[in-house]
Amino acid sequence: MPTQTESARISLGWEEWLGLPELGLPSLRAKVDTGARTSALHAFDIATYGDITRPNVRFSVHPIPGNDEIGVTCTSPILDRREVTSSNGESELRYVIETLLDVGGARWPIEVTLSDRAAMANRMLLGRQALTDRVIVEPAARFVQPPRDFTAYATGQRPPAGQSALHIAILSREPDTYSTRRLVSEGESRGHRVDVIDTTRCYMAINALSPEVYCDGICLPRYSAVIPRIGASITNYGTAVIRQFETLGIYCINGSAGITASRDKLHAHQVLARHRISMPTTAFASSPKDTDNLIRLVGGAPLIVKLLESSQGRGVVLAETKKAAQSVISAFRGLKASFLVQHFVKEAAGEDIRCFVIGGRVVAAMRRKAAGDDFRSNLAQGGTAEAVRITPAERDAAVRAARAFGLGLAGVDLLRAHDGPKVLEVNSSPGFEGIEKAARKNLAATLYAEIERHAGRTRLRAAPLPI
Repeated sequence: MPTQTESARISLGWEEWLGLPELGLPSLRAKVDTGARTSALHAFDIATYGDITRPNVRFSVHPIPGNDEIGVTCTSPILDRREVTSSNGESELRYVIETLLDVGGARWPIEVTLSDRAAMANRMLLGRQALTDRVIVEPAARFVQPPRDFTAYATGQRPPAGQSALHIAILSREPDTYSTRRLVSEGESRGHRVDVIDTTRCYMAINALSPEVYCDGICLPRYSAVIPRIGASITNYGTAVIRQFETLGIYCINGSAGITASRDKLHAHQVLARHRISMPTTAFASSPKDTDNLIRLVGGAPLIVKLLESSQGRGVVLAETKKAAQSVISAFRGLKASFLVQHFVKEAAGEDIRCFVIGGRVVAAMRRKAAGDDFRSNLAQGGTAEAVRITPAERDAAVRAARAFGLGLAGVDLLRAHDGPKVLEVNSSPGFEGIEKAARKNLAATLYAEIERHAGRTRLRAAPLPI
């Protein structure tokens, strides 16, 4: 497309179709007003972010007059902040940005102020500062340039990558943990708006016509994507909240069904077995009479006794003899705890492999070593971590395991056994700290790249369009 300096004269009517491609706004109706010096764009939810020496502004736009169901979230560096006096004499302090104007077959940079123009018939006002000497305004004409429409917003067509931001929710009760802070900072550094929502403070309106999710009395917006960080203690309620977002058609990097299945170790091993993914031999029973049979099924002692909802190595016991196994099983049954019994892979020697899977591929891997004579290699139990090169068989097992649960983000734990890798666990809320430091990779950025690929660069919702 020619630039303004390369193009011939452009005629504009007092009302015209134009676009702001760098902001992800391919089609807008604007009023061309030579009486106004400054151009203005309708914007709401205006907020600054980033380095104070190089601040950015994030804002949302309803591009279609009279239709608040469709919104585009935009970001831009701040050029200035100025006091602007409107035609009615009221003064307002506005942020000023610079962006490309696309009109009449040409593009050139213009300065635009951000202001709430919800009451105006046009979402943009094009002032004389944006009109170069090649532009001729015909005050009696309207829509001189070829017409555009709002089809792109309705059909979900996306502007090129990098031209508009996403509005993302992180479901987490712990905003100060490393993982949550990394996800917030990385998302904002990419220009996205990131909200951290306490899962337990969410509540839901469940009906056929207008299901919604609320938090602290506020109806939550239609997010571009949701990143669940659901703790084991609130799995049931957390997955119910995720199901509500899924009902609204919002993309969740991990779905409710996958999180539910991965959290229940018995269910998880049944999923792995159904997909023919190798794992340590596992047995489960309810009756006390079956204790010896359980021990026999997993090859005898030593063996592992594991609570079904254990996490970070807690609730996992190594029984080195048959008598010890009988005692541990009896104790767990006395506590009315649900548990399973598992073959102990001795050759793993207190080590396991954590594969970080994003979007169906292993993006990082680390080897975790148990502290001292502990058989548990979890970092929460004092284990150490280092980067490791995995084999094709280990990579394939990790990818297949994450896919079996339908997880876009997963930490897959493997043991290196004599007969190949054994999947121990599939974690639907893996921590970022240990593996980012061990692998020296920006895995939060990799996750956002996957979210951007799925959710697109604009949040679009189908709605009736004005003629």
